[in-house]
Amino acid sequence: MGDRIDLMPGRLTLPQLRRIAAGSATFALDPSADGPVRAAAALVEQLAHGGGAVYGVTTGFGKLAQTRIAESQLEQLQLNLLRSHAVGVGSPLPDEVIRLILVLKAASLARGYSGVRPETIAQLLAFADHGLLPVVPGKGSVGASGDLAPLAHLSLALIGEGEVRYAGQVMPARTALDAVGLKPLNLGPKEGLALINGTQVSTALALAGLFSAERLLAAALVAGALSVDAARGTDTPFDPRIHQVRGQPGQKVAAEVLRDLLAGSAIRASHADCDRVQDPYCLRCQPQVMGACLDQLASAATRLVAESNAVSDNPLVFAEQGEILSGGNFHAEPVAFAADGIALALAEIGNMSERRTALLVDPVMSFLPAFLVKTPGIDSGFMMAQVTAAALASENKMLAHPASVDTIPTSANQEDHVSMATHAARRLLDMADNVGSIVGIELMAAAQGVDLLAPLKTSPKLTDVHAALREHVAPLDHDRIMAPDIAAAHRFLHRHPFVDLIGGLLDRPEIA
Repeated sequence: MGDRIDLMPGRLTLPQLRRIAAGSATFALDPSADGPVRAAAALVEQLAHGGGAVYGVTTGFGKLAQTRIAESQLEQLQLNLLRSHAVGVGSPLPDEVIRLILVLKAASLARGYSGVRPETIAQLLAFADHGLLPVVPGKGSVGASGDLAPLAHLSLALIGEGEVRYAGQVMPARTALDAVGLKPLNLGPKEGLALINGTQVSTALALAGLFSAERLLAAALVAGALSVDAARGTDTPFDPRIHQVRGQPGQKVAAEVLRDLLAGSAIRASHADCDRVQDPYCLRCQPQVMGACLDQLASAATRLVAESNAVSDNPLVFAEQGEILSGGNFHAEPVAFAADGIALALAEIGNMSERRTALLVDPVMSFLPAFLVKTPGIDSGFMMAQVTAAALASENKMLAHPASVDTIPTSANQEDHVSMATHAARRLLDMADNVGSIVGIELMAAAQGVDLLAPLKTSPKLTDVHAALREHVAPLDHDRIMAPDIAAAHRFLHRHPFVDLIGGLLDRPEIA
């Protein structure tokens, strides 16, 4: 683990959330949280033994909310809740998502409106600190009443049940707890309900999708700039005056980034006086399209940071007034909308990147050898790589259909409108994986195009990217199996610091 994050409930920032996902931090809860947390827990304890009906504390859940629970069965009620709701299916969620869920849930409970004890919050943060990552199936939540099934699987590990990934191995949760010297948590009144009720899984998945989309947008801007040079396009469309008069913030940033990337290109200087007036839209309109994608991601980031700091379980405890109120903060519609917006951006990043690859392999459009190979005919070059990019771009169009417009009643019609935020956010990981291959293929094609223009060189910044790529993917002199090259380019996109290279995206003051 790396540096420490001091968690101030309600004040998590986007950079902190990035560090949590990356696994580069340990956590300490700000001492100011202790008083409100203890006050809310004390009120729950008082009401649990006061003889009244309090939803989820002295009653059943959902459609069974009218069923009163005997005082002697209150602890069993919370334990049964975790066990009965652990019904998830599908592949386990990735480690970065689990880290986010653990910390987001702890930060939400630490606001002091959920009625849990400090030791419950401490257990969540201890899991994050020790790298104990509960095995959580990815499917089974409709995004209201919170992410019940996945959070139940996560919460079982806190009490020593279920499975945990620790030190790269999957093992029983009790074994992992023993390995790091932690004891299973004993649940207090309302704690099972507070743990499984909330939007933390949807939010963590959407954040993971957001961070991937930001990285891919940066990589696509770099690949797009290299494609401009490979196709001997013009940088005139990136002139700041054009974008200033429109006033869209993302567009202005994208144009600035493209200008900076292309500055000093000998390829550009070599055809400054050519008679080509306009380039195709996939080159010329990059600021407009990529800028709109950036604005979309920025809007989603705002919503997701707000949700990362939210109290989203139910009912809520207002200790100062001595009241417990039942509402609907668990409904993840804001997350679903944000995830749908990220999906649109990912689809468009991939769409435009694929179009640039298609342009480069077409000798009529690019003025380069057909399919970017010196001996077309005997060699097919990048012909089929472009087909792969096209297939993935079209798959993403299907995946980009808004999930938030869907709903289906659950819990015997008690929960009759749901958000579908969880799979709205989960599909972002598949979409990002597709875009990684699409942009990777473009980067390979653009690098090949620049190679074919030698001895002319692209700009200094793009030359550095070209050289870094060539450490992983060799030029295509003759046909070879390209699948390993595409995989290598995909890995390169994931590891190369594209966001830093272009001066950041979502953290820019004109965007944030």
